[in-house]
Amino acid sequence: MKSVDFHKAGRYLWAFVRWVLTGIVIGCVCGVVGGLFAMAVEKVTHLRMHNSWLMYLLPLGGLMIAGVYRLLRLPLSVGTDEIISTVRTQKKVPVAMAPAIFFSTVVTHLLGGSAGREGAALQLGGSLGAAIGDHLHPHKDSRRLCELCGMAALFSALFGTPLTATVFVLEIIEIGRINERGLLPCLSASLTAALVARAIGAPAEVFPLAGGLSGVNTVPLLQAAGLGIACALTSMMFCRVMHASGRLFRKMLPNPWVRVAVGGVAVVQLSLLLGTTDYQGGGMQVITAALAGQALPAAFLLKLVFTAITLGTGFKGGEIVPSFFVGATMGCVAAPLLGMSPALGAGLGLVGVFCGVTNAPLASILLSLELFGMEYLPLFAVTAVVSFMMSGHDSLYRTQKFAQPKLGHERNQEEYDATDTSTRD
Repeated sequence: MKSVDFHKAGRYLWAFVRWVLTGIVIGCVCGVVGGLFAMAVEKVTHLRMHNSWLMYLLPLGGLMIAGVYRLLRLPLSVGTDEIISTVRTQKKVPVAMAPAIFFSTVVTHLLGGSAGREGAALQLGGSLGAAIGDHLHPHKDSRRLCELCGMAALFSALFGTPLTATVFVLEIIEIGRINERGLLPCLSASLTAALVARAIGAPAEVFPLAGGLSGVNTVPLLQAAGLGIACALTSMMFCRVMHASGRLFRKMLPNPWVRVAVGGVAVVQLSLLLGTTDYQGGGMQVITAALAGQALPAAFLLKLVFTAITLGTGFKGGEIVPSFFVGATMGCVAAPLLGMSPALGAGLGLVGVFCGVTNAPLASILLSLELFGMEYLPLFAVTAVVSFMMSGHDSLYRTQKFAQPKLGHERNQEEYDATDTSTRD
């Protein structure tokens, strides 16, 4: 009996060491790639902001992106949804996705498309993790964990938030069901990637928050709940506009070459009409201003329009940084209506909209902790949870599944089954 127990303990120890080392290997590779990617995006963003003429090349950049995807035999529509789907189905991820999404996201940011970077992180990390898993752990289930490790590692390398990255990739695949087996390897990969990315000079996201609140009591908690409802409504609008724009552009312009070129022209024309480039790229300077208490009332709507055109026509990037922009600017404007500081409202709005569009409340709470610290953690938790519950089953990711309906009873399950595909196709 003792020998059996000793043998079992040895197996657990070997599994522990193997998965920690696997996470470290994936974290090192993804940390280097993610760090280079972050530095490339930062460099081209700086270049674009000091050379406004570059935005006129956006339609040409769209054609270049379409050409690269055609050359690599990838459909232009392939994206984060396919990565999430492969994790669930255990199908293989095309390795060609890594160079394609790296190049196309850098081009999008260089020439002024409105997009983020995390979509690239999930796709780039997923393809790299899957490729490494094919060599280290050829078994299908183990390869799936390696894919999750890659996604978490790239996310962590870009944002410098390893805890958020770990929980986020485990939480978004199937809402209501987290694969705890992935915690150890994903955390190892995330921590390693964040350290490696910073070591090679990649910047971490820093969001200074001017809270202006003396303490957390009943009134601020109720205000945070009210802002959570506003975040839920904004999240639903964000998701539906993003999905509807993609369908509309594909229907109106079925040729992907024409579609992406027209999208580039539309973004340039809108920028000229508004007389500003604030809605190009990720818009980090606008997010920073919102967290200092300054935002235009229409900023969140304009960013949504720019992002829907950019990503809906075929440019590459991600929706999460734009959701930060939308949430921060909306929260900054809405918070004074609830008697709250605009700056604190911007922080709560950033986290609340992120939660609503991704359906990842645990990751959202961790995000607030890693970005803003402990001081207002209860307020962030309230806003995130309210946004999660009130945003229904809308999601940025069409392939995201719900293990159980949010309200948790049979009638809601029937309503969810009837409306699920209609709202997220």
